[in-house]
Amino acid sequence: MSAVDDYLGGLDAPTRSAFEHIRTLVVDMVPEVEEGKSYGMAAFKYRRKPLLGFLAAEHHLSVFPFSPPVIDRVRDRLAGFDLSKGTIRFTAARPLPDEAVHDIVTYRKEEIDGASR
Repeated sequence: MSAVDDYLGGLDAPTRSAFEHIRTLVVDMVPEVEEGKSYGMAAFKYRRKPLLGFLAAEHHLSVFPFSPPVIDRVRDRLAGFDLSKGTIRFTAARPLPDEAVHDIVTYRKEEIDGASR
């Protein structure tokens, strides 16, 4: 069992479902992604670098692309969501759009690939 499985196992059904959907999108896009922990949270890693982390809080869910520039690149498609420098907050009732998740993962993967050259 991975750290992601352990984390998801402790969540309520709607929260688990929201994060499992994101997990499916990430794994479909980046089959070589590794599951683990980064900065103390459940995360996906690509080339041993953090790709996308996630965490449930009392009143919202969060994803962490580990890159303020990535958030800036998708900001216009996340109107109505709570964004900060390193976090995108949403709820199970109002999940992130698949297209935004796709772009977040794509842009972060490109950053990691560029840093590896």
